Amino acid sequence: MDTMRERFISTTTRLLDEDPRLAVVLAEITMDGFRPAQQDHPDRVVNVGIREQLLIGAGAGMALTGMRPIVHTFASFLVERPFEQVKLDFGHQGVGGILVSANASYDWAAGGVTHMAPGDVALMDTLDGWTVHVPGHPDEAEALLRHAAGAGDDRVYVRLSNLANAAPRALPRPGAATGFLTVREGSRGVVLAVGPMLDAALAAVEGLDVTVLYAATVRPFDAAALRAAAGRQDRAEVVLVEPYLAGTSTAAANDALADLPHRVLGLGVGRAELRRYGTAEEHTAAHGLDARGLRGSITGFLG
Repeated sequence: MDTMRERFISTTTRLLDEDPRLAVVLAEITMDGFRPAQQDHPDRVVNVGIREQLLIGAGAGMALTGMRPIVHTFASFLVERPFEQVKLDFGHQGVGGILVSANASYDWAAGGVTHMAPGDVALMDTLDGWTVHVPGHPDEAEALLRHAAGAGDDRVYVRLSNLANAAPRALPRPGAATGFLTVREGSRGVVLAVGPMLDAALAAVEGLDVTVLYAATVRPFDAAALRAAAGRQDRAEVVLVEPYLAGTSTAAANDALADLPHRVLGLGVGRAELRRYGTAEEHTAAHGLDARGLRGSITGFLG
């Protein structure tokens, strides 16, 4: 199976051939993968060098001319480093575009904290009008990217990871009335698994009487689907399993359940920096996001 990043390259290369409005803006990262596309479309594949603020500004400038920019680099360099430009150049100017990240929370653990971005979704959540996709499989990444490319002038963040579920899910069309999928049903609580966390969450709840929802689109947050799943009990018990900063969606879940007695447990990447960088799998275990860690947290919460 190819990675989400590899699928991003092949899909975007085809999209450039199909849609003359699209452009790709890079800051060295992944440039080698786009060299054939740059040869075919030299005016629409632009590498600004290691200048992340310029990366965002150039993409927004293209949007002002009527183009649909796809802006790409590692998550830490796409969201955190040029955050002011994301806020002003896209948001304040009211233009749309597609931000596509790679390396997610700690995918390249050996790169250290400079190349990690567990807080990216929480940071994007401070801005108005952004759709945030967190695919759990390369096929989902392709489907969401293709939709974003044709989504008028919306502002979209697509968060790609090296970690993936074994199989894709048939996702609802972004913007549909229901965005969360019901994977299985139970009566003792709801586990909402985001993107590449689904397989581990399903393994963790094996034998437990819980409902499992799956989200590949987390903003806008599908409050109606969570409310419907959790509202079947007198007291709603909800566990969020997110591949980024723990608690990122806790407030959204609380708002969805405001008229119900409820408890929410937010699981995800912890705030403490892990300085023994290791591998992505070791980070997953250290943050309690492998099946064993999730099992302990979920059963401890549900009782």
